[in-house]
Amino acid sequence: MTTATRTGRATALALLAVFTFAQVALAADTPPLVGVVNVNTASADELQLLPGIGAARAEALVALRKQRGGFKSVEELKDVKGIGDAGLVKLRPFVRLEGKTTARLP
Repeated sequence: MTTATRTGRATALALLAVFTFAQVALAADTPPLVGVVNVNTASADELQLLPGIGAARAEALVALRKQRGGFKSVEELKDVKGIGDAGLVKLRPFVRLEGKTTARLP
C-alpha cells in the first residue's frame, strides 16, 4: 500500500469519525421532535417545542414576528437574541414559514 493510499484512508476515517461525532452531539442537544413549526403562526407554547427555544426566546420570537408582520426567511430568526448560526442549524429542519404546525413530541 502506498503512502498516498494510507493517507487517503486515514483522512476518510478521520472525516467519518468527525461526522459521526457531530451527529451524536446534535442528537443529544435536539429533543425528539416530530413534525414542523410554522414560526409565522405558532403560539409561544408551540415554539417551545423547537430545540433551544425556551419561554423567553419563544416570547421574543412572537414579539419580533408581530413587529415585522411575520418572518420572510428562516435566516431572520437569527435576529432573536440567543439564536445564532449554530442555533439556526438545529432549528432549520423543524421550522417553516408557511403551512400548518404539526410538531409534537413523540
